Amino acid sequence: MGITIIQKSDLSQKKTNPKIALVLAGGAITGGTFKVGGLKALNDFLVNRKVTDFDIYVGLSAGGFLAAPLAGGISPEEMLKSLDGTSEYFSQLSPFHVYWPNFSEYLERPLSYLYRRATYLPGILYDFVRSSPKLWPLFRDNFMQFVSHPNYSNLESMLKPLARVVYSTRSMPSISQGLPTGLFDNHRLEKYLRTNMERNRLTNNFKTLRRVRGKSLYIVAMDIDTAERIIFGPDEKSDVSISQAVQASSAMPGFYKPARIKGVDYVDGAVRRTTNMDIAIKKGADLVVCYNPFRPFNNRIVLEYLREEDKYVTKNRRISDNGVLMVINQVFRTILHTRIRYYIDQIQNDQNFKGDIILIEPKEDDAAFFEMNPFAFWNRAKAARHGFTTVRESIEARYDEISAILNSYGIETTREIVDLDYLKISKPTSDDATVMTILEKESPKKGTKQHPLELVSNG
Repeated sequence: MGITIIQKSDLSQKKTNPKIALVLAGGAITGGTFKVGGLKALNDFLVNRKVTDFDIYVGLSAGGFLAAPLAGGISPEEMLKSLDGTSEYFSQLSPFHVYWPNFSEYLERPLSYLYRRATYLPGILYDFVRSSPKLWPLFRDNFMQFVSHPNYSNLESMLKPLARVVYSTRSMPSISQGLPTGLFDNHRLEKYLRTNMERNRLTNNFKTLRRVRGKSLYIVAMDIDTAERIIFGPDEKSDVSISQAVQASSAMPGFYKPARIKGVDYVDGAVRRTTNMDIAIKKGADLVVCYNPFRPFNNRIVLEYLREEDKYVTKNRRISDNGVLMVINQVFRTILHTRIRYYIDQIQNDQNFKGDIILIEPKEDDAAFFEMNPFAFWNRAKAARHGFTTVRESIEARYDEISAILNSYGIETTREIVDLDYLKISKPTSDDATVMTILEKESPKKGTKQHPLELVSNG
């Protein structure tokens, strides 16, 4: 199944003023849109408290990009519409926001490398000339000592002052210094989020968000110079805007250059931890709903021994048959998922935690999602559609358990809405580029549509 449940509270007791958290892990491009579709399915199950009505939001990387608007009152339906340009509130997310080339470093770093390489030897000669008044007497005495007693110690004493001049102020530039620190620059993602928050008059400040809506948002990144986990939030590091924190958290190493914000270089928060559920629990969450789109694929191999040829063959393809990228994909997912399972085991045995966790993931045999390129923007609609379908099926399979947990926290559930949307999404369509044309509900009556600003005000 795609659902893991840690149930430690007394479900027979209705919770009084419980805190509910939504934790969204990373997932790159297809993982992010996969989560949007899944959040739409989860939202359809909820009646009186939607995913925009939780108390605590924790996001990193692509999860941070989703957590920020959710905390501000933007629904998964509007996020889906922004993928195909049908949203009235959020502009369409385009490949130019995601794949903006790292132009500045493409030019600056190679030119800087060539300049340092060209000036290295002239610079050393300049250092020798500048140091010669003090260097020459010392070198002369050591040279005479070496001539009279030629041994390694005297040779070292003679060359040490020269080496000090060569290496004290200059070093031979490495060719790696001429390479860009990332293929792309994610500053346009920050601008996209900031601009859309401004046009909908949503706050871009962690503390103001908590004061206005009563929602605590936490975005996680890593300081590349110290390797420390950095938590941005209303009662954590709050000297940067929400959109800047999302930029820091989504700077995937190699794909994006580190996000330099107020002089500090940040990279993807998933480098340190996969989900950061511990933040939600430390901030007082009683119920944690966590969504992790990446887990390893269980590709069960069926072996057959050919006695005549004395070798084993498989009836299905191995992961390695699909090339190095699939091997890296599997390894990457395994590392991330292992850390989640380790934390789940820890929290299961933690006597201090008396709450509940609902972890949503793809099924371990989900070949369709596993084979999607994590960075393929053109697969966004397919990933969103698949996320909706698989989450709907996973929750449906354990509906009674999940419903019992949610009801104890005062959250009513229903199958009706998600079943209607499932019927729509199951219909064949020739246009795979749109999402909400299939997923959105019947158009509301005139005058019933609620602007995100009203959601903020009502919060």
